[in-house]
Amino acid sequence: MTTDSPLCLMTVHAHPDDEATSTGGVLARYGAEGVRTVLVTCTDGSCGDGPGGVKPGEPGHDRESVAAGRLVELRRSAEILGVDHLELLGYRDSGMMGWPANDEPGAFWGMDVDEAAAPLAELVRRYRPQVVVTYDANGFYGHPDHIMAHRIATAATRSTGIPSKLYHTAVPRSGLRELAAVLREAGLEPPAPSDREEGQFADGGTDEVEWGTPDEAVTTTVDVSGCAAAKYEALAAHGSQADNVFFLRLGPQLYGRFFGTEWFVRAADRSGAPLPEDDLFAGLR
Repeated sequence: MTTDSPLCLMTVHAHPDDEATSTGGVLARYGAEGVRTVLVTCTDGSCGDGPGGVKPGEPGHDRESVAAGRLVELRRSAEILGVDHLELLGYRDSGMMGWPANDEPGAFWGMDVDEAAAPLAELVRRYRPQVVVTYDANGFYGHPDHIMAHRIATAATRSTGIPSKLYHTAVPRSGLRELAAVLREAGLEPPAPSDREEGQFADGGTDEVEWGTPDEAVTTTVDVSGCAAAKYEALAAHGSQADNVFFLRLGPQLYGRFFGTEWFVRAADRSGAPLPEDDLFAGLR
């Protein structure tokens, strides 16, 4: 299956900074190849850290100020990655699962899926992406806004019938084990599975619940090694969230050893491209 329309990649993420690690490479790589890239960010990120690392609910944390600061960082990250179009749905950050913010009026997590998906569907109709990328049904690690981003991306893809492919971001379990070993060699202790902040992972030890994507479920492996430095720079642009983003502690060299590859699970397809594949646009060129 080929298309006469200009190639377009749309990634659907929950918060500012989510775009950098799991899809920063494909955004940068495909953009450099002439593919139109669209980054959709669903929430305002207002449950992130405030100045000086102040946490939500602590004195001095102002959600509107946090959101404004994170928007500046997001724009810088998108610029570094060469994103053609940054689109903001503007929904209210729901915080981590179980936080009181989950139940606040207007929180993304509590919205009706069809209602929340409608603006995204309009963006799909406007940009007509052949490829849409978002999270899996569990939001990779159970974050409510990631789960909702998955739900609305799935709904918008189905209702418009426009994208040829829908992908979920993935990290294979073998890769997580390998990274854990590399970190320990560098004197860094991998986070435990219970520490499910953004960008964290488990090493899959025998006494731990292993998470990540089963290797056999990964359908698509994309080489983004030429964009690893840009990915790290984009992640570093979100400096206000440094306490929450474990991978910033790696430094650019160690980061590049692992994040020169991005993995995906092909969740829907009309291209007929055989699997496994090494190109999100396989069957579409």
